[in-house]
Amino acid sequence: MSARQVPITVYAEMTPNPEVMKFVTNKVLNPGAPLDFSSSDDASGSPLAEAVLNFPFVENVFISNNFIAVTKNDVIEWDMVVMETRNFISDYLRNDKEIIKKDALQPHAIKEEQLKDKKGDEVKFNVATNDLDEKIIDALNEYIRPAVENDGGSIDFVEFKDGIVKVALRGACSGCPSSTVTLKQGIEGLLKRMFPEVNEVEAVSL
Repeated sequence: MSARQVPITVYAEMTPNPEVMKFVTNKVLNPGAPLDFSSSDDASGSPLAEAVLNFPFVENVFISNNFIAVTKNDVIEWDMVVMETRNFISDYLRNDKEIIKKDALQPHAIKEEQLKDKKGDEVKFNVATNDLDEKIIDALNEYIRPAVENDGGSIDFVEFKDGIVKVALRGACSGCPSSTVTLKQGIEGLLKRMFPEVNEVEAVSL
């Protein structure tokens, strides 16, 4: 008996990051908070991400509500692999295979996380130590996060200290040539207008 076929459409959409392509579908891929995977090992909670990461040119997979953002390496151009990737994702979804395991789903509430930066130092995300931290996190979640996620990325609060807000950019935002402009003109400008205590916004490299 063949696998149940589900009517699915998938189309590719460029992001501000030339290394990242969004594959948008009419199927809900992730009903919870966006998930970010950079290796098959940490993608064990998502069979779809694990399968896509098996492509030799794929470096990162970001799964949001109705799209998967795929980051490729700089060895190959998207026009050489975009159809192959789109067809693979489309076939995977049409065969109704498991996308994310239930125990890997995260609630929409922005969770506290702890990862390591490029120096190997531990970095905590979305941990408020005072009222101002909470207000900054709320502002990022309400005004910045939706637009960033729509571009295939994510933004998380790291800390506010000595007038500097540190944030972590992941997904399509990580390594994006335009992310510095967005960070300074968009995010920094907004936070400085909302909070006089903020002088600058910096990105933490993960």
